[in-house]
Amino acid sequence: MQFLRTAFWVVIAVAAALFFKANNGPLVIKIWGDIVWETRVWFPILLAFLLGALPFWTVARVTRWRLRRQVEGSERALAAVAATGVPPPPATPATPAPVIATGPGISTGPGISTGDVPAPLPSTPAAGIP
Repeated sequence: MQFLRTAFWVVIAVAAALFFKANNGPLVIKIWGDIVWETRVWFPILLAFLLGALPFWTVARVTRWRLRRQVEGSERALAAVAATGVPPPPATPATPAPVIATGPGISTGPGISTGDVPAPLPSTPAAGIP
């Protein structure tokens, strides 16, 4: 695995070197009024790439930091439980939930069928009742 990682970074480094060599011409950027920035072509491109990667790199670092803290907290809690010498409770096998079938004529339990359920009351008021 280390070989693949090294090969990947060698390919990236060679591609970057070829890019920098091909884009080594002078570049003049007029920033504001009489402010002029003279640089090589590759530098603003590299700068824009790094500025675009900065938010993603920051989010990745913060996420790794938060996850590392959670793992360390869990390890401390596990070490504290192990230090007390109290064995964890034995695991009980989970019982599957009963399957309830509904529908006309399907039994929902011993001696009960959906045909025994009374029909719902009508939603319209009876005639003659104000």
